[in-house]
Amino acid sequence: MNKTEIVAKRITLRLIDLSDLESIHDLHSLPETDAYNALGIPETIDETKSVIQPWILEHKLKEIKNYTFAIDNKLNGTFIGLFGLKLGNKKYKRAEVWYKIHSDYWNHGYATESLKAIISFGFETLKLHRIEAGCAVGNIGSFKVLEKAGMIREGRLRQVLPLKSGWSDNFEYSILETDERKNS
Repeated sequence: MNKTEIVAKRITLRLIDLSDLESIHDLHSLPETDAYNALGIPETIDETKSVIQPWILEHKLKEIKNYTFAIDNKLNGTFIGLFGLKLGNKKYKRAEVWYKIHSDYWNHGYATESLKAIISFGFETLKLHRIEAGCAVGNIGSFKVLEKAGMIREGRLRQVLPLKSGWSDNFEYSILETDERKNS
């Protein structure tokens, strides 16, 4: 297995493995984290397992195209959430990020710290040119995280997210390797 690990001030991002199944299932089962997620709440832990197994197998490849990280609190090893980085076509040197933080850890800066660490990893280690993200227009917490990390809102896609509440518009964000990055 690939041993990619990203260490930041308060958190460690490490590639998920099967030992994370219960924590990921709990995260995916929270109505609060499901509100802006098109995945839906899994009915069983086996359903969650079928979702994450391809993510884990991806990490065993020589050339990873989809990184799925567990976010752990450095102080006590507690699982905080998930962070994904999906690489696009090599020629374009870009990737898309996504994240899901357990609601117990909202409004503590963990998502912003994770995103900044992933942005650095993307530009410095993977030599990307562009990192993109999207979020439902009603997901105020998420777009604040994207903006705090230095991402620029580029536009709005109309009714692209099939949420439980109905079709949602999506804000599109990006940051380029040449953009000034926010460190604090």
